Amino acid sequence: MNLRRDVFQAIADPTRRAILLLLASQSMTAGAIASNFDTARPTVSKHLQILTECELLKQEQQGREIYYHFSPEKMKEIADFIEPFRTMWDDRFNKLENIMKKQQ
Repeated sequence: MNLRRDVFQAIADPTRRAILLLLASQSMTAGAIASNFDTARPTVSKHLQILTECELLKQEQQGREIYYHFSPEKMKEIADFIEPFRTMWDDRFNKLENIMKKQQ
């Protein structure tokens, strides 16, 4: 059975979040990415596959190497989901700040 993953499942794993942070600044090969982790290369490859399936990474063939690039467009889905919560908490903190100022 082939389950469809989404961006939220992809970023739920700390290793995948670390890979995204690593690739946010530069493109890298799977081997270069794997060298940053204390796990087997097939494990990192599986993480790369999941991130690619969820469109958080793009692959680019350069000669014999495949480079992985961070794809920020899909992160907008996460930002759009989080924004109402950010607004709600900003409002709550502003109200708390106003209450604290009145009590001084």
